Amino acid sequence: MDYLTLGKIILATPWLICLSIRDFRKHELPNTWVIGGILVMAAIALGVSGNYLIGSLVTAFFSALFLLLPFFLRAAGAGDVKMLFAAGLIAGPGNTLNLVLLVSLAGLVLACVMLFLRKVDPARIKHFCRCLFDFRYDRAEGRRNLPPPETESCRVPFGMAIATGLFLNLLLQLLYSMEVAI
Repeated sequence: MDYLTLGKIILATPWLICLSIRDFRKHELPNTWVIGGILVMAAIALGVSGNYLIGSLVTAFFSALFLLLPFFLRAAGAGDVKMLFAAGLIAGPGNTLNLVLLVSLAGLVLACVMLFLRKVDPARIKHFCRCLFDFRYDRAEGRRNLPPPETESCRVPFGMAIATGLFLNLLLQLLYSMEVAI
């Protein structure tokens, strides 16, 4: 059994739950909580070894790059980028693609559930699909009728998806280490 991964799960779970609840309720990820998680995990990674810390920082950097384009397009917040950096640091070296894939899938499931429960306005999705597939659609008129992107009805709490993706990543790491040990 990989005790480092087990320790990361035990330490990260309350932090992930608190951030998910805060993001779902208030659509914000406080800097003190996110940066606190980054500092705690950086200290743990440094305690393991210097190479482990460098590998974790590389994973964190490339994971955060995943949300950089949506951040510049105002589709993701700075808190989401920082939380994904922290998630990459917690996931550890060599887990960038696994983490990004699991976070993306968790975000897709979360968005679909929120659309199904009518917690998110589907107007932007309808507009995007009509722009792609209906050549007779007046794009300028459709864009004028869209709700502003800053409204609560257009926002998905992506911190919850990041937390779910990281938790699943850590569970998969733990299961793999238990399988290898057998």
